[in-house]
Amino acid sequence: MTTSREKRWSLAGATALVTGGSKGIGRAIVEELAGFGARVHTCSRNAAELEECRRQWEEEKLAVTVSVCDVSVRAERVKLMETVRDSFDGKLDILVNNAGQLVLKAAIEWTADDYAQLMETNLESNFHLSQLAHPLLINASILGGGSIVNISSVGGIFGYPGLALYGITKGGMNQFTRSLAT
Repeated sequence: MTTSREKRWSLAGATALVTGGSKGIGRAIVEELAGFGARVHTCSRNAAELEECRRQWEEEKLAVTVSVCDVSVRAERVKLMETVRDSFDGKLDILVNNAGQLVLKAAIEWTADDYAQLMETNLESNFHLSQLAHPLLINASILGGGSIVNISSVGGIFGYPGLALYGITKGGMNQFTRSLAT
């Protein structure tokens, strides 16, 4: 008997990288992609949380590999993409830039270091990982070419109290996504 997933479509043979895949939206994306047959690599800053997810995915027989990565650190992003390149034989079909931080704080309370950390995590990592993934995405094996999915927020469109800087990062991500699409 086929499941509803199998009836709709298949990602068998596809490869995907999902950042921030150990919880929330990222975890759901990892599980959906793997459930449709894709081989998925994901990362998180939290090694213990990531390992617990890996064990669960292994029990569910989902093809998911993991590595610890703080996407706010440039060298760790480079290492992550090297791992993905080696794991997927130089091909990547789907990049999901999901990792991010939501910090609720009045704009006047942010320090320069706080600002830099949020920009590096939510926006710079998105841009840099997309650049790093480019050579792998052009070698995509299915889907007619690689795809980049950027997970944003309504905070990038509407203003909310205490989310000025978060909104800047998500608004920037929205514009980056539109620019890449052209």
